[in-house]
Amino acid sequence: MGASAPDGLIDELLEAYGEPHRAYHTTEHLTECFGHLDASPVTPESSGLLELALWFHDAVYDTKASDSEAKSAAWASRALACLGAERVEVIVSHILVTAHTGVPSDDDQRLLLDVDLSILGAPGSRFQQYEDQVRQEYEWVSQDVYRAARAKILSQFADRPRLYHTEHFYEQLEAGARNNLQRSLASLAA
Repeated sequence: MGASAPDGLIDELLEAYGEPHRAYHTTEHLTECFGHLDASPVTPESSGLLELALWFHDAVYDTKASDSEAKSAAWASRALACLGAERVEVIVSHILVTAHTGVPSDDDQRLLLDVDLSILGAPGSRFQQYEDQVRQEYEWVSQDVYRAARAKILSQFADRPRLYHTEHFYEQLEAGARNNLQRSLASLAA
């Protein structure tokens, strides 16, 4: 995260990503995201802010709430105030866009969303592991309710003309992601 991180911040973040109710939104997800970011065409000016946004994008994760991204952004805002208001504002807007409910406002946000959704285009076995991990995070939800809600979410992605905003991710992952989504939706409907 860099030398400018406040003392203990990395340990706090790692502790958050290690919470027992998490199965997918863990340090494994972070590692995969950082790997995709590192392999992406990102400018040096953007790289640091995107890395910080990734660290915080799922720092707060509560499957029984709908404001995890907002709480993660608030934590980042407090923890990273030493970076200055302008940088923190960018990081916060990056974190908020990972709720996948709005439209990305710039190339960095498009890249960040693609990195966050890279799991959709993972090889079939990893994608199935991801699906199992998400189900584990929602173990408190009945099977019927989960299947309907998960099908709705995955259908929203599948119905998009493009899953990935950037050419880099579109070329590498779009076809695989479409296959994964189709397989998963068929399984949920069975």
